[in-house]
Formats: sequence, C-alpha cells, structure tokens
Amino acid sequence: MARAVAFLLLVVPAAGCATVGKGDDPKPTGRSFTVAAAGDILIHPQLTDQAKKDAEATGHGSEGLDFDPMMAGVKPVISKADLAICHFEAVAGEPKGPFQNFPDFVVPPQIATSIKNVGYDTCSTASNHTLDHGEAGVRRTLNTLDKAGLKHTGSARSAEEAAKPLIMDVKGVKVAHIAFATGFNGREVPKDKLWLANEIKLKDIAAAEKAARAAGAEVVILSIHWGREHWPNPSTSQLKLARDIARETGINLVIGHHAHVVQPMEKVGGTWFAYSLGNELARHDVPTGLSEEGIIGWFEFAERGGAWDVQARYVPTLVDIPPTAESVAEVEADDDDGGVDDGDTSDYRLVDVVAALRDDKNLTDKQRARYRVAFERTRGTMLNRGAAKDGLRPLRDLTD
Repeated sequence: MARAVAFLLLVVPAAGCATVGKGDDPKPTGRSFTVAAAGDILIHPQLTDQAKKDAEATGHGSEGLDFDPMMAGVKPVISKADLAICHFEAVAGEPKGPFQNFPDFVVPPQIATSIKNVGYDTCSTASNHTLDHGEAGVRRTLNTLDKAGLKHTGSARSAEEAAKPLIMDVKGVKVAHIAFATGFNGREVPKDKLWLANEIKLKDIAAAEKAARAAGAEVVILSIHWGREHWPNPSTSQLKLARDIARETGINLVIGHHAHVVQPMEKVGGTWFAYSLGNELARHDVPTGLSEEGIIGWFEFAERGGAWDVQARYVPTLVDIPPTAESVAEVEADDDDGGVDDGDTSDYRLVDVVAALRDDKNLTDKQRARYRVAFERTRGTMLNRGAAKDGLRPLRDLTD
C-alpha cells in the first residue's frame, strides 16, 4: 500500500494544499486518508517502441521493455497517496508478444510492473476492451496484475472471485473498490459466465456497494467506464446515472474513464463525480491535443461526526509526444540545419504539468507554452459544472 510520508505541499496552507477546504474545521474528529486516481492506461505501439528504447538506455525492464522512465513523472504524486487507483484499459499479453493495437488490444504485461513501481495499489479492469480476447484474455490480465502485486476489480476469473468484494485497509479504514463498464464493444458476456466482467446496471452497482458494506467496507469507491469518447463534456446519460447513483446508493466517490479526454468534476448530492480523468498514458493514432491531457484526481477523506467528508483536488498531466516521422521530414525539408525543431521532445514522457512548469529549468519555450495550455484548459474543464463553489482546485497552483 502506498503510504503518505511528510509531504510539505500537502500540509502547508500557504501552498494552497491544506487537507481541508477554506472554512472547514482543520481538525477532523476521526480518521483521514488520501486517494489518488488517474486516467486510462492504454498502451499503443508507439509507447511499446519507447519502452524498448528506454530499456536499451537503462539496461532495466523485462524482455527488452522498460516503461518506468515513461511514467516516472507522476511518481511523486501517486506514491504519496494512501490509496492509489489506476485504470488498466486493455488485455495483457505475453512478455515477448505478439502485441496488438486497436480494435482488439493486447498490451505488454511489463506495463503492470511500472504501474506498481509508480505507487499504484489497485486497478479497475472493467472497460470496453475487457473482453477483447474472451475469458483467456481476462485471466491473463488478472494474472499479470497479481504477479505485479496490484489488486484489481471489475473483471474476474471465477464466480467466487467476482462475489468477493475488494476491500483494502487504508490507514485503518476499510475501503472497497468496485468497477463497472458501459459495454464491451458489442461483445456479450456469456450468460453462464456473467462474472467475467461487470456491465453497468444501476441495480448491480447498488448491489455491489451493498455487498461491500456487508463485508465490512466503511468507504466505497466506484470506477466507471462510461460516456462518449473524445467528448470533453459528460453526456446526458452520464449526468442521469450520476444523479441516480448519488440518490440511490451510498457510494462515497465516483471516478470515470473511457472518454480519453478530461471531463469536469461535479459534486452531486454530496458525492464527488470525476466524469473522466482523461488519458494517463496513451498515444492515439491521431493525437488531438486533448487526448494527451489527463488529470490525477486527489481526494482527501476525513471522518467527521461518523460521516466521511471528501475534499477534491486535481493534478493536470500531459503525455509529451515526439514529432512523427512525417513532421520530422517536413522540418528537415524546411530547416537549414536539417534537424528537428529544438522545441520538440525526443521521447514519450508522462508529465506532472505544474511540477514541470515550476521546477524543470530545462524546459524549452515550446514545452513551457504547451504545458501552460494544458494547465489552463484543464482548469477550465474541471470547473465548468460549478465545482469551484464546492472547493475544487488544483492540488498545487502555478502561483503557490
């Protein structure tokens, strides 16, 4: 379990990161813990190529692939959380491949080791790609996560596994993690094996929460795969389901995936909904600018009078993308020195935007401008359903 250590930015009010919101009682009456949750991890071929390049440089990794350098930028945040939740989007393959791209993904299992090394504790595995390779794919994915030391929920290898709620001890609090997906790209869950993957039905979400509570859970967190891809606003169906969940369950926090772009956070009936955390690590065939941006949701739980108060924060992230072969050719044709623009990055890297803007003295002007765009655009998206009134703000601001 990732454990919080002395983390100045999280405890000094002057840094804009106090553990409670303005005007709240600074001394909770009970226990407290932090949760970090980030967006979709979907390994495209370009990222596998980068992991091969990095393994050659570091001499680390497994079977010639090292994803650690790519993900290292978010480790300072993820590793500080008391509970860190990832979303494992695709089916894991064998260490030496072969791997597959869209539409039926098979991704290197080495990514799971890097997910663990960054500081994650558990992953949701319910997505539209869960059944890309049937029951064998589900088994292989969960075996991969087990081997890496990651807990998981949302798909299962047996009815018995599916029926047992995932409950973790987080600083003395029993926290359950449940996960559901809208569908599986037209694939049906076999009627005799409905336990393979959790499909969104309000009654089933409510039943999963009830089962977790009966097993001793004091807090329940839902990962949900929903909405429209590449659409920065929650759909009508998302908004309706959010209100149904807030009204008909006692779930404490809902974190969303699938859109591959950031969508707002909103407090509904006392429950925080992060409609989409965007992509944490992905490289779509046609990057849109939005698809490289994501957030780490940072949630501070405090027990007050027997109830759980949740303060929401966010950390903007960005996947730095090297120029494509086509753009390199264009630059070489136009550039007197025949080289790539000095402002372009040469490697895929997952970046904590605020940390880079504040602390990285080696950023080019082009990188600095791109990171600032990501920060400002993410802030606008986060707040466009009125979350500022409920205290939502960046975990760290550029002016702190």
